[in-house]
Order: sequence, then structure tokens, then C-alpha cells
Amino acid sequence: MMSFEEIRRKEKIRILPEFQKIATGDPLRVGVLFSGGPASGGSNVAAGIYDALMAVNPKSELIGFLGGPSGILEEKFKTLTLSEIDLVRNLGGFDLLGTGRTKIDTPDQFEKAKEVIQRINLDGLVIIGGDDSNTNAYFLHDFLLKNEVKCSVVGVPKTIDGDLKSKDVEISFGFDTACKVYSEMIGNICIDAKSSLKYWHFIKLMGRTASHVTLECALQTCPNIALIGEEIAKEGRTLKQIVTIVADTVDERARDGKNYGVILIPEGLIEFIPEVAGEIPAELLEDRDSHGNIQVSKIETEKLLSKMVRDELKRRGSVAKFNPTYHFFGYEGRCGFPSEFDATYCYNLGMNAALLINNGKSGVMAAIRNVAKEVTDWKPSSVELGPILVEEMRNGKMKKVIAKALVDLQGPVFKSFLLQREQNRLQDNYKRPGPIQFSGPLKEITTITLFLEHN
Repeated sequence: MMSFEEIRRKEKIRILPEFQKIATGDPLRVGVLFSGGPASGGSNVAAGIYDALMAVNPKSELIGFLGGPSGILEEKFKTLTLSEIDLVRNLGGFDLLGTGRTKIDTPDQFEKAKEVIQRINLDGLVIIGGDDSNTNAYFLHDFLLKNEVKCSVVGVPKTIDGDLKSKDVEISFGFDTACKVYSEMIGNICIDAKSSLKYWHFIKLMGRTASHVTLECALQTCPNIALIGEEIAKEGRTLKQIVTIVADTVDERARDGKNYGVILIPEGLIEFIPEVAGEIPAELLEDRDSHGNIQVSKIETEKLLSKMVRDELKRRGSVAKFNPTYHFFGYEGRCGFPSEFDATYCYNLGMNAALLINNGKSGVMAAIRNVAKEVTDWKPSSVELGPILVEEMRNGKMKKVIAKALVDLQGPVFKSFLLQREQNRLQDNYKRPGPIQFSGPLKEITTITLFLEHN
């Protein structure tokens, strides 16, 4: 009897019409690596690359670098076989090769990468990662070009935060799956709150710089409160004002006999309210990742907020029975079985990346357009990385980077949220989307949030 994992691996993926007949050519040697945190669908990117290379020429090779970008610098790699690729099709995780957050950005690192690329005779390199990883992909491309090394560098947009997004990159892979995973759990908690009638659930969600995940999950589950960092920043709201908003809701629901509720908090809330930093231990603020970012997932903003709400309720003499409980949904959403959307999207992204290399393209990010429509209407595309770089302050220095896409407060997605926010605050309009469906008529249900902006 086959396991569910085996069944999932064998599930057929729909292919874009443009990829159903690939012109043959000379064999290619292409490298691939995962960079940054995992996101569901990465394995299908690798599978798409492999299958496209074999379609071009069965003598082609796909070289996998182990442990992320450091695999190039440390010369740790292996030639991927069909059997290895088949073991990860339609599954979550980056365990095919592992991943890492090493940056290739110093002269010595660029030189080392060049030497390895030349020594193993690569025709192309695919870097699967987020905005920082694709920024690094551009500069590696630029270095190779200036040194007359004929190796194409192509990026693939990955991040569950949803902040690698533009009119050309409609969605990053992994966002769809992560939001569905989180929304299932949030929906369960909403119904638990309504069943137990005695807890306020403070749920922190992934999203260091942007609140796309929180916004999407709010639309899918209708909690009582969802804090959107971009709105807080624009309105210049203080921590005290946010506490007042939450306390007012707790108070008003208590007067209606509802001593329970659900609040969603983006993990990057601290970056939108500078004064919060004063309440956080200095060692946590000093703990930064390789890109200079505060490790906000380690900061218990949800507990700080609930403590201040409790103090405010006590100051008022509120009748509310305030019993907070805490959740952080982060890693749970990164390596689950990819949704039908992510499985299909990623496979076609991988095929596109391989064919861009076959056509000599470099310094670009693979993209697929029209993804809100049927797969037959999707169109392969590419985005020049150089023109989308902007100057930003990083670690005290101005650097060229790909800007993170924040929630558009004037867009239809946020406006949809506003239409229901006040009603959800006091009423129990909770929704529970249920688990991701991998077969049957429900498997192709897609997210609504990011897609609305393209309708």
C-alpha cells in the first residue's frame, strides 16, 4: 500500500502550453541552489529545471550545490539524478540539497564562485531565493559578465512572506501554501475560542517587513483583530494607541458576554513601531541574521502586547475576564506539502529558468504571468534584475537591493479587509478554511489576497 507521500509524488502537474514542446539543442550543465528559508514548492522548481534540461538534451546535467550559496564557496555539490528528483516531486522542503543564508558579496567570494563555476564548466546557475538572494544573483551575474565568464545566472522568486512582488512578479512561491497552512490552524483556534468561551488567542505570524501573511490569513479566517504593520506605520500609531484599540475590543466584547477572541500579529510589528524597541531586551535587538535583519521571530511581541492590554484593562476597572494564550505560526508553514497552485507554479518556474539559460539569458528572474487565471492562460516571462534594484540603508551602508513589496493600503486587498474589519471586531464571523486539498474539485482553490490586485 502506497503512503500518502508516495501518492503525492506521483501526482501529475499541468505544464504551460509553451513548455509542452521544447526544441532540442546542445547538452547543458546547470547548477542550482536554495538560498534562505524554505518554502513549499522548491522541490518542484528543481524538478522543472531537470525535466526541461533533459528535454533540451538527455546528456544535460543538473548540479546541486549543498547547503545554499556556501556550497559554491566550499565546493560542495553533486550531480542530481532522475531517481533523486522523483523522490521529491510535489513535496515540501529544501531537503534535496539543504539551504543556507551565506551571501556571496565580497571580492574574494565572487572570485571563488567564478573559479568554481569555471572549473566545473557550468553553462548556468539558478538561485532559488527571496529579494536578498535575487539581489546577490544580479551581482554575481554582473561579476561574471565583467570577467567574460559565459555562465547565465537566473533567479527564482521564493518567500512565504509575499514581499517579493511586483507587476512583473505576481507572487512568490510558498506564500499560497504557507497562508493556507496558517489559516487552517487559525480557523481551528477561532472555533476553539468560540467553544471554550474563555481565552483571547494572540497569534503571531510570519512577515518580518511586510504584513501580507497576516492580511491574507485575516481575509481567510475573519479574526476579531488583525494588526497590519503598514497601516500602523502610515497612521503613526504609538504602542499605547494599539493597546487601546485591543483593550477597547476586549472590553466591548466582554460587555456582550464574550470573554474570548482572536488577534493576529505580524512578527515584524516591532519594525513598524520604533518605541516597542525600548521594551525589548538589548541582546535580542543585537541578534541579527546574515543580511543585518533583526531576528524578530525571537521577540515575544505578542506577550508584551497582551501584558500592556491587561494593565490597561485593570486601569479602567474593566469587567472583562482577560485570559490570554499565545501562538507563533512560523516554521509550520515552510515545508508542508505544496498546494496545487504552488506545486504547479513552481514546476513551471523551474522549466522557465532552465529555458532562459538555454536561450542565453542572464541577470534575470524567472516569472510566470496571469497566474490568477487558468494554467492554460499562464505566460512564461522574465524580469531584468538590474533595473529593479534600489538604494537602501543596510548595516549602516547604502546598498543596491531589491525593495520589499509592502501591503498597498490603497489596493483592493486591503480595502476588502477594511470592509469587514469593524464587523469582525465584535461579532463571531470566524471562518475555518480547513486543510489543503490535494485531490478532487477543491485542490485548485487559490488564495484571494494577492490575486485581487490583478483582477
